[in-house]
Amino acid sequence: MFLSLRAEVEDALRGALSALELPTDDLGIEEPPEDVEAVLASSVAFRLAGELGAAPPQAAAQVAAEIDPDELTYVSAVETQGPYLNFLPGDAYFAETLAAGTDESYGRLPDREESVVVEHTSANPTGPVHVGRARNPIIGDAVANVLDFAGFDVSRHYYVNDAGRQMAVFTWAYETFDEADLEDEPERDRIEYDLVRYYRKGNAFLEDGPDEEVAAAEAEIDAIMRGLEDGDEETYERVSEVVDQVLGGMKECLARLPAEFDEFVKETRFMLDGSTDELVDQLKALEEAVYEDDAWQLDLTDHGIEKNLVFLRSDGTSLYPTRDLAHHEWKFDNYDRAVTVLGEDHKLQAEQLRTTLRLLGNETDQLEQVLYSYVNLPEGKMSTRRGTGIDLDDLLDEAISRAREEVERRLDDRIRDDDLDEADVERIAHQVGIGAVRYDIVAKQPTKAITFEWDRALDFEAQSAPYVQYVHARCCGILEEAGLDLETAAADLETDVDAAILETDAERDLLETIARFPAVIEEAADDLEPHGVATYTREFAERFNAFYRECPVLADDVDPDVREARLALVAASRHTIANALAVLGVEAPNSM
Repeated sequence: MFLSLRAEVEDALRGALSALELPTDDLGIEEPPEDVEAVLASSVAFRLAGELGAAPPQAAAQVAAEIDPDELTYVSAVETQGPYLNFLPGDAYFAETLAAGTDESYGRLPDREESVVVEHTSANPTGPVHVGRARNPIIGDAVANVLDFAGFDVSRHYYVNDAGRQMAVFTWAYETFDEADLEDEPERDRIEYDLVRYYRKGNAFLEDGPDEEVAAAEAEIDAIMRGLEDGDEETYERVSEVVDQVLGGMKECLARLPAEFDEFVKETRFMLDGSTDELVDQLKALEEAVYEDDAWQLDLTDHGIEKNLVFLRSDGTSLYPTRDLAHHEWKFDNYDRAVTVLGEDHKLQAEQLRTTLRLLGNETDQLEQVLYSYVNLPEGKMSTRRGTGIDLDDLLDEAISRAREEVERRLDDRIRDDDLDEADVERIAHQVGIGAVRYDIVAKQPTKAITFEWDRALDFEAQSAPYVQYVHARCCGILEEAGLDLETAAADLETDVDAAILETDAERDLLETIARFPAVIEEAADDLEPHGVATYTREFAERFNAFYRECPVLADDVDPDVREARLALVAASRHTIANALAVLGVEAPNSM
C-alpha cells in the first residue's frame, strides 16, 4: 500500500502546485524522521518559497491548504511542521495493507513484460569454487531474485570460459597424466576435486618439466586452442569432456547456497557459430583498430580508457574479450536488459566492453554491471594461487557445523521440545548456517570490502540472519499455537478483520513497515542493490519484536476481535519476512 499512498501523495502535490500555478517537476518527497507520525513528507516549500513570496513554513501552509484529505483514500491528514508537509496514513491504508499481507505472494510486483538476463559467477571451470569468489553467486542470485520479484522475466546465466589457454592446459593434462602421476588424494569426493589435481599437475609440469617435453606439451596446447578456433568438432569434444565434468561438480557446490542457473552459455558457442569471426572483421574496420605488438588491438584513449583492448593474436586466434563481445551482442538480440555481476578487478574490462559495444553500434543503456569487492577472512585476503585458498564447500561446512553447535547449546539451555528431533536440529543447522553466510555477504553494499566474522554472522541476538530468521519461526509458532496448519494457514485464517482495532504504536509501526515492503523491492530492483532488502529485514525484525513484546496475541484476556486482527497481522508478518528472506536467498525456518 505504500506504493499506492506514494502515488496518491504525488498526485495531491501536483494538483496543489498546479492550483498555485507553480512548477510540478520536483515534489521533494521523502521519508520523515522516525519521531514523525507521517508516512511521507515533502520539502517542496523550500524550493517554492521564493516564487510564493513567503518564508518556507508559510509556503508549506499555502500548499497544504490546497489539499483536501477527504478526497484522498490513504491519507487521513496533511500537517505542516516548519517547512515540511507531513502526510499521515488513514484507516484504509492499514486495512488494505493487512489484507494484502495475508497473501502468500505479498510483495511481488505486477509483470513488467520486460526480459532481463542476469549473468553471474562464471568462474573458470578449473576446479572447486573458491570462497574468495563467493560474493559473486550470492549477490548475483539475490539480484536475479529481486528482479524476478519486481515483475521482470529473469534468466539466470553462467558464462563458461571453455576456450582459453587454461582449458587447453587442463585438457592436455587430463589426457596426459594418470592417477599414479598425481601426488595427492582428492580433498573431497566430488568430480571437480578429483580432476583439479590433473590441472595442478599440468601447470607444475609446464613450469618445471624437461624443456623438450614442455615444448611438445606447449605445441599440443596450442593445437587444442587452434582446433577450437577452427571449429574442429573432435577438439571441441575433447575439451567438453573435461569442462562438463568439472562444471557438474561446481553446480553441486553452488546448489548448496543455493544458486541455480537457467542456462550455462559456453563461449565456444560463439566460435562455432561464426559470430566471433564476424565480430573480428567489424573490429578491424573501426577507426580505433591498430596492429601493435604482434596483435590486433583497439586504441581507446580517445574514449577515456588508457589500456588497449587486444582482440586478435598474431596467429589469428581470438581472446576472451572478443568472444565476450559476441556473447553480449547475442544477449542484446534476445533480452531487453543484460545485467552482469563482476568482481572489482574486472572494472577495466567492463569499461572496455561497454565502450567497444557502443563503437560497434550497440545501444549500451540496456547493459548494467554490478561490481563488488572481495570477501576477506579475519586472517587476511584469501588466496587462489595453486589451490591453497579456502573452498566454498569448506566455508559452508564450517557454517553448518557452527550453527549446529549453537542450536544444540540453545536447546540445552531450555527444556527440549519433544517435537524437535535430531532431523529438525540438522535442518535448522543447515538453514541457519548457510543463511548466515548468504545474509552476512549480501547485506553489505557490494562495492565495500568485507571481512567475514563467524561470531557476528551467527549471532542470534544481533542483526544477523538468525536474528531475522527467528522472526519467521516466531510467527509460525504463534499461528500453530492458534491451531492453524502452516501449510493451509493462508486459506484458513480469518482475514475479514477490522484493522482499526490495531491501534497501538507497536501495531501501527509494524503495519507501516509491512506496507513498505513492495516499495523496498521496487527500489532494490531499480538500483540493483539487494542489500536494501537486507536492511529492511533488520528494521522489520525490530518492529515485529516490539509488537511481540507489547501486544499479546493468544492470551486469555485478549478480546476475540483483537485476537483475530493480531493473528492476521502475524500472518502478514510471516509472509513479508519469508518473501524478503527468499529474495536474499535465505531460508525461513518454521522453528528454531
